[in-house]
Amino acid sequence: MTVSKQDLIDFEANVAVEFEKGNIRGPVHLSDGNEDQLIEVFKMVGPNDWVFSTWRSHYHALLHGVPKDWLRAEVMAGRSITVMHPKRRFFSSAIVGGTCPIAVGVAMGVKRRKGKEQVWCFIGDMTAEGGAFYEAVRYSRNFDLPITFVIEDNGISTTTPTSEAWGMEDERGSENDWALTEGPCHVEDKVIAYRYKSKYPHQGTGTWILF
Repeated sequence: MTVSKQDLIDFEANVAVEFEKGNIRGPVHLSDGNEDQLIEVFKMVGPNDWVFSTWRSHYHALLHGVPKDWLRAEVMAGRSITVMHPKRRFFSSAIVGGTCPIAVGVAMGVKRRKGKEQVWCFIGDMTAEGGAFYEAVRYSRNFDLPITFVIEDNGISTTTPTSEAWGMEDERGSENDWALTEGPCHVEDKVIAYRYKSKYPHQGTGTWILF
């Protein structure tokens, strides 16, 4: 089933409404503004590939074939940040960088059994500055593992600009510099990245909810 840009937007809009009604008793991290880029990325992701996501996983899950109704039920049950669908080979985690070593292990397993599938590991820009990410990328390169890391750069680490957190100038230019207009920007071997700006905050919808 093909998932359109509007399908993605509508799903998150519905989650936002339910969250603001107080019907979701758990944290939600919503996506917005990166629909086009992710649709391009998932043109490369095969139906049998492994996808590892973060706490902001709804778009990834839908684009990898996780049923919309099943995903919505998980979100409504408060499990938005820990979506797991083994049949679709989809896994997420709320631990910053926590999926990197797991994804590398799966990629090693695929290579050892001479499998054809690929592994995709989605991370944020703050995770991309961490040691676990660098170790995972280096190990994957050295052993030529079937894995690609996708950096989703919104410039924000929770509520702090990533550049300020690391004491560096933001030299990446506008959010359109890494836009996937003709396919993803290959930053380096086994790593692709794109920039975007979301209307939603790190967690929730920007509206204070009293549960």
